[in-house]
Amino acid sequence: MDNVSGALITQILQGGVLQVLLVASPILLIAVLVGLLISIFQATTSIQDQTLTFVPKILAVLLIFAVLGGWMLNTLANYTIQLIEMVPQVANLG
Repeated sequence: MDNVSGALITQILQGGVLQVLLVASPILLIAVLVGLLISIFQATTSIQDQTLTFVPKILAVLLIFAVLGGWMLNTLANYTIQLIEMVPQVANLG
């Protein structure tokens, strides 16, 4: 493996990790914020019901999917198109 192929592989891997972080971060942030708010509510009211934490998180994540799902799909589709367009370049390395 020469320097060019190593650099291309590194670029592909970095792009993949960036796409995962970009697409997953809104979902994770909302789940953490809702969980934190529910935990504060439980601590102040002494209610320790497990479904109280589970159901609002699921609803919040579903809401985020509904709001940002198109953007997420478009982002992943664009990255997939970029990868498919790189196939000839990768094939020439072998």
